[in-house]
Amino acid sequence: MRAFAPRPDAKPVDPKATMNAEYVRDLLASPTDLVLKELAIGAEGERVVVCCIDGLVDRTLVDERLLRPLMSKAPLDEAVIASPGFLVWLQDSVLPLQGASLANDLNEAVDALLAGDTVLFSDASRQALVVSSQGWKTRSIEEPQTEAIIRGPRDGFTEEIRTNTSLIRKRIRDHNLRMVSKVIGRRARKELVVAYVEGIVNPELLKEVMRRIDTLDMDDFEGSGFVEQWLADHPLSPFPTITSTERPDKVTGALLQGRIALIVEGTPFQLIVPATFTTFFQSPEDYYQNWYITTTLRVLRYLAAFIATFLPALYIALLEYHHGMLPSKLAFSLAGSREGVPFPAVVEALLMEVTLELLREAGIRLPKPIGQTIGIVGGLVIGEAAVAAGIVSPIMVIIVSITAITSFALPAYSFAISLRLLRFFIMLCAAVFGLYGIILAYIAINVHVVNLQSFGVPYTTPIAPTFLQDWKDFLFRAPVMQMSKRPEMMQTVENKRMKERE
Repeated sequence: MRAFAPRPDAKPVDPKATMNAEYVRDLLASPTDLVLKELAIGAEGERVVVCCIDGLVDRTLVDERLLRPLMSKAPLDEAVIASPGFLVWLQDSVLPLQGASLANDLNEAVDALLAGDTVLFSDASRQALVVSSQGWKTRSIEEPQTEAIIRGPRDGFTEEIRTNTSLIRKRIRDHNLRMVSKVIGRRARKELVVAYVEGIVNPELLKEVMRRIDTLDMDDFEGSGFVEQWLADHPLSPFPTITSTERPDKVTGALLQGRIALIVEGTPFQLIVPATFTTFFQSPEDYYQNWYITTTLRVLRYLAAFIATFLPALYIALLEYHHGMLPSKLAFSLAGSREGVPFPAVVEALLMEVTLELLREAGIRLPKPIGQTIGIVGGLVIGEAAVAAGIVSPIMVIIVSITAITSFALPAYSFAISLRLLRFFIMLCAAVFGLYGIILAYIAINVHVVNLQSFGVPYTTPIAPTFLQDWKDFLFRAPVMQMSKRPEMMQTVENKRMKERE
């Protein structure tokens, strides 16, 4: 049952059922989808009013398991009907529905009504009975769209929060799994579930997460992206400090490491805190493969990140400032390929990189079959035409292509976007100062990164500060039997997660 936070404009429930129904009708401006059903259940004309929103409730459930029991039990004992505890008796003895609770505030009952619950008002009772009866159409569980799955479970989160929490519970069948429900948004009143494993999570981390969630104050948090930006330690940084995922197995793995998951209603993208720099180079597939395969793939990812960030800038610096560092044959080859190109290397590189980003964005916005065609054919046609027209050199097309391919090798989309943006900054530094500009940009980025934190955890752990135990799951992944402890940087209550193999 959804737990709604008390509202400052609390209004007591009237002992007259029809008065409460009138208040609900006036508050909602008599909408056409508001259903108000009055039932006379007492000899003296005592009434029960059933309120629900058509389209948000399961009509079969309301008719068969709510209205029918009420009507079949009438007439009832007049003493019971006229007593203030009538709804309590109704909840315990008549209605077979699960997930029912009593509300003392009319506005709280209206919030439940708008969330898909059914509300009962009764004469002589100063409470409202709220019955869980959500029945709107939902999307079925499908494979995640933004995180390709090579090996592992193929179910992904949906927009329905109860479906998402069940996907986590069926993976962690532990009585210590906690899911604390919060309501966020002044007007939208969406549910946010804080998931963690008691006995593993650091109490100080949990306290800090709860404190920040209590500060959420906006009309509507449209998806988890708004929550992520609000809770982030450094909202102006290009680097993400909170992980976003569609994969339940990634969330459960993080919970068992001592992290905390934030399940937001209305979106398939859920959040994991805290996040570090190395987190964005890890993928759930790493733990389904043998250790040497995973280690090789992770080395390739770090190499891909370096190439995607620095390769165009290195090309600009070597071509414009440091010709002597190139072998003679390579220098002659580059000079020959650039013969007739009217732009300096930096303009050439910026022109091609911006064109590539436009093609990427266009490919994402278009329908899938057309988008793939635009991305592949558009890149080939534009690149070939630009070379034929003498606007760019063939080597520039090769460099831009390699940069694009390596950026796709990173498993975290949000982190890859950050590197794509930094690439333009480093290219400008290389255009002004050459290799010295690249080095200065690299130092500035490192200074910024080492000062980042994610909910009190330094962003560069386990590198700085150094946790040698956590290096077993950093650049390389140790065999499973050697990973007997949880990450030290999480400072978990219970550190051991398996029996050490003898």
